[in-house]
Amino acid sequence: MGPSTMASLEGALSGTLGARIRLHTTLPSQPTIEGTLFTACPITNLVAIAATTSPNTPPTHHILPISSIQTFTLLSAPSSSNDFSSPPHTTPPLRNVPTAALLARADAAVARLKEAASRKNKNVGKEAQDLFDGISRTLPTRWDGNNIVVMDSVVVSSPYRGEDCKAGSNVAPNTLSRVRKIVDNERKRFADRERRTVVPAVPAIPAVHTGPRKGG
Repeated sequence: MGPSTMASLEGALSGTLGARIRLHTTLPSQPTIEGTLFTACPITNLVAIAATTSPNTPPTHHILPISSIQTFTLLSAPSSSNDFSSPPHTTPPLRNVPTAALLARADAAVARLKEAASRKNKNVGKEAQDLFDGISRTLPTRWDGNNIVVMDSVVVSSPYRGEDCKAGSNVAPNTLSRVRKIVDNERKRFADRERRTVVPAVPAIPAVHTGPRKGG
């Protein structure tokens, strides 16, 4: 079989992928093969055919060179289940993306990050930041520069003691007293924590008196 004839046969077979055909070959062991054409490869010059003897038995796949095929007969056109040239592809249905809800969640997350960042003051020491965190567990608190503002009415300035809490004349006295009490309690808690974490001093090693050196 010449190259042009082989190419023509390969082209004809490619147009019947998935169809049931009968091949007439030059192979002594398989002069006739009947089945569903699985592929016809122009690179390897091979064809694959799935032959079945009955509907309940699995197919037997035969691979043979195109050059061994004398003629072929189309027995039935490709069915949707046997069309190997265009295998079925099912695309799952797309669901509507709740864009508004996703944007709302993103905005809420950004707001939480900004709020967390606003509660940390890089310009004050650890004790001042700990005091801020302690007050904020009980009352609404924010930073104004290096001052701690509690309930937007009481200002706690450095060095952040009870007597450093100030409020305007329009603020109820019990509000100022409450903030001062919280500040004093937090500072007392800091002092107790420091006492518990103090490293005990290592006792000095007493000097050993050896007396006068003999022979000196």
